Amino acid sequence: MSERIDFSKVAPAGMKALGGVYSYVSQSGLPHELVELVFLRVSQINGCAYCIDMHTKALHTAGLGWEKIVLTQVWHESGTLFSAREKAALAWAENLTLIAEKGAPDSLFDTVANQFSEKEITDLTITIGLMNTYNRLAISSGKLPDSAPRD
Repeated sequence: MSERIDFSKVAPAGMKALGGVYSYVSQSGLPHELVELVFLRVSQINGCAYCIDMHTKALHTAGLGWEKIVLTQVWHESGTLFSAREKAALAWAENLTLIAEKGAPDSLFDTVANQFSEKEITDLTITIGLMNTYNRLAISSGKLPDSAPRD
């Protein structure tokens, strides 16, 4: 598959606006590793090879062990490898990514609220929404992962 469209060339203002949201998330105060874990998990759910490749590398470069990176997809079955805060963020990411199926139940919100302030919940929700948008852009445009060989 080859890239169908380069959104940055066709709609530079739109992509710049998304970049502004990314800058906000990066400076929001949420830990970089947590943001990258959420980016990775959302990308796994959406099946975005380009983003999975990117965020796996980012986590590894940040010093996260391969065990945690590989087990992000099954975090709920990984014992105490993930902290309660990470588990809450990953559960929130899963539910919001699959919101039509799972909704955002009070019980999950309460779990998230026990780990994060209202501002952090808002920033986490923006992070999840941003990655869902980036996944849809990458998948719909046919963007290949940087690790994939080019024909």
